[in-house]
Amino acid sequence: MFRIAATVTTMLGLNYWFRAAKKPKLFSVKCEDNQYIIQNIDQLNKKYYPTPWMYNTHLQLIALGLTKKFAPALRYDKVETLNMADGGHTALAWLGYDRAPTTPTIVVLHTITGSPQSMRGFMKDLAQMTGWRVVMCVRRGHADLKLEVPKINTMGSTDDLREQLNLIQQRFPQSPLYGVGISAGSGLLVRYLGEEAEKSVFRAGFAYCPGYNMDEAFQYTQPFYSRLMTKKLIKQFITPNRHQFKHLNTLNQLEQSRNLDDFHKHIYEVSGHGSRQEYFSLSNPFHVFSQVKTPLMILNAEDDPICKKENVDAYIRSNNLIPSSILVTTERGSHCAYYEGWQAKSWANRLIANYFLTIDSKK
Repeated sequence: MFRIAATVTTMLGLNYWFRAAKKPKLFSVKCEDNQYIIQNIDQLNKKYYPTPWMYNTHLQLIALGLTKKFAPALRYDKVETLNMADGGHTALAWLGYDRAPTTPTIVVLHTITGSPQSMRGFMKDLAQMTGWRVVMCVRRGHADLKLEVPKINTMGSTDDLREQLNLIQQRFPQSPLYGVGISAGSGLLVRYLGEEAEKSVFRAGFAYCPGYNMDEAFQYTQPFYSRLMTKKLIKQFITPNRHQFKHLNTLNQLEQSRNLDDFHKHIYEVSGHGSRQEYFSLSNPFHVFSQVKTPLMILNAEDDPICKKENVDAYIRSNNLIPSSILVTTERGSHCAYYEGWQAKSWANRLIANYFLTIDSKK
């Protein structure tokens, strides 16, 4: 029995060492700025060691879900509701609000159903790892925000984001801004960076587990997760606000959606657009990718069941890498989980903090 146990343990250890613990793959245009970043961030040049007892794709996601559900609530320094130009409501959730006026500020664009509490681990990590001010731009209909105007976009609105950024800059005009988008939030970040080009207010951005081309991305999502997330989107955004959308021709089709691809093909009226083509044209970050001028790091896991490897591969094959960007891919990490070591800390959160600190040290 001992020999069998020893053999199994050895085989598992070898499998982990050779198949799970690997160095990240890097894709970038060779230039002085990119080389400086790669050379000065140790993580990019060493193996990523996923937590040994949950390096499986699904175990990492389960652990992430349990952490979000059961971790202690985070008390923010300040949470304020903002009135948008059309009467809709968004919010800002702050950590480190009272730090020195010149302290850099990290602007966080949350996940597809995110809220200040669901993102509390991420927010707390960035605040502690950098010592900076961190603020989340909460989108319409998220957290406890009432939908005052019958309009919601799961990918967010760059118009709303601009209003939020204007207020952040008014509060802290001496603070350099850095932006990070997580999953759906990465689409909003890149869409903003592309639309603004040289006028972007961010010194650097980080796209964490993006889906790239919205026109195709949702088709690749693993069916189980696609169904699960679609049910959650309908429950969180559509059902509670049905009375505001009942006049829309696409409402029934939206409510009957069984996967993310169908849902986003029928959300265009709810998001305030006249057609599906208009919605994708004005929301898809891929259409403005080539216009991004801000330094950008992109992180994807090859075992991500939601923003799949096929999306990343299509971007790499396009030979259209943003000159100021570095794409980092890892074999493991799942979707926005990236647990590492025996204590199951976030490798990705550490990379995001190190990237911003490295950029800031070069100014």
